[in-house]
Amino acid sequence: MNDSSSEPASYFQDFMENYWDLIAGTIFAIIAFILHKTGHIYLSTLFAGLGIAAFSFTVSEIAEILAERLQEPYASFVLTFSAVAVEILLLFMILLESSHGSSALETVKGGIISAVIVDMNVLLGIAVFIGGLRFKEQEHNEDTSSTYTTILLVASVALLVPSLLQYSKGSGESIMTASYIISFLLMIYYITIFIFQTKTHIHFFKATARSRIFRLRRKKADQDEEDEEEENYIFEKLPNIANFFAIFGLIFIIGVIAEIFASDGMQIAKNYGISPALAGLVIAIISVSPELFTAIKAAKSDQIQRVVNIAMGASTVSILLTVPILMMLSPLAGIELALDFNSLQIGALILTVILAWKTTDNGETNYVEGISHLMFFLAYAVIAAFYH
Repeated sequence: MNDSSSEPASYFQDFMENYWDLIAGTIFAIIAFILHKTGHIYLSTLFAGLGIAAFSFTVSEIAEILAERLQEPYASFVLTFSAVAVEILLLFMILLESSHGSSALETVKGGIISAVIVDMNVLLGIAVFIGGLRFKEQEHNEDTSSTYTTILLVASVALLVPSLLQYSKGSGESIMTASYIISFLLMIYYITIFIFQTKTHIHFFKATARSRIFRLRRKKADQDEEDEEEENYIFEKLPNIANFFAIFGLIFIIGVIAEIFASDGMQIAKNYGISPALAGLVIAIISVSPELFTAIKAAKSDQIQRVVNIAMGASTVSILLTVPILMMLSPLAGIELALDFNSLQIGALILTVILAWKTTDNGETNYVEGISHLMFFLAYAVIAAFYH
């Protein structure tokens, strides 16, 4: 009698554990839409942000399933591309609001830089800190971090070019021309990196022999889970192609919610005089939040190689793909997006790359290095809040 009555409760509990993000995202999206239509911009922005985060979590869960099947380096590509797609959607929706004021353009620029700062300091910092507390020291392939920091440093310097032209005698037209040239070069650079990562130097992005001990732990943990219960998550049962379509569908839904978030959020920023740098930081945190859970889970399983791949891979894609795509989309919307970043943004970006290089160059991480990244982020957040 007790067993039969407990079965529905157990089924309901399993269902909620598997699909809470989809349920929450749907509820938040509906509430955000109603509040948007009734003019409650503060609450609609809040619930739209929560809806985006919830659906993004589902995207990251499906991406992680695909990553498990594809293995490195393709695994990290799936995870980073899914997150960057959400980031591009959010930034483009805010870009469309630039007709109501120049602050939207500055917010987009802040969001581009903040995505890298959040990935490299918040995501990497928290994951390394938690992993360091649990395992004291964790090892990864130093070729991975060395390659990524080199790429990011070059990309950061490239973004300096249009910014430096502000201090020359050149006109705004020359800055725009330079922005298009740099975005084209970044795209070419990314294609080269893609070939490097997936064809010629795949071993640079895989765990080394000395850091593969986590695989034994993970294999044992997976076997224990399989023995305990059968997997009922629907996306685990779907083929790869169906999961890719599921990701695209969810990203489309996120785009619809992002329109509400952008229009009402920019109005709030204007009302309260919120700095574009801080607004960009909030956008970056929302788009990166699903990846953060994946990275923490990986660090707790001693998979620090995956953490490095996700954090640095997402940062690389954020610059090398987000910038060219936004530059390509902006003229279609009748908007000029110049890559004239301010000194705070470029300085923080370059210092972030240098810090990541110093904390990962020996192939080992610990909790002090993790908290160092978090301290850097908090210092930047304070400046962003008051920088106008």
